[in-house]
Amino acid sequence: MMLFEVAKEIERRLAATFLRDANGKRPVYGGTRKFQEDPHWRDLILFYEYFHGDNGAGLGASHQTGWTGTIALAMDLFGRFDAKKILRRSRNACTRAL
Repeated sequence: MMLFEVAKEIERRLAATFLRDANGKRPVYGGTRKFQEDPHWRDLILFYEYFHGDNGAGLGASHQTGWTGTIALAMDLFGRFDAKKILRRSRNACTRAL
């Protein structure tokens, strides 16, 4: 795997904690029915300090997102760019600098 692919795989795994699975449940909410099923809450994503190692449920404070909030940035980045686009842009930038 190239470094870009490794980064994309890490992003995919981290994002899976916050995205709905095949059953429509978000692992981050564990068994909390209010956040899983209530139409007023189910699309509001909370970023927790820690996560349960077996099921991904969010633990700890949700008001101090720390590093977990960066997954939104990573999802945006990989949603906009692919490796070829980045390499093409970087190559063009380098050529202009000469």
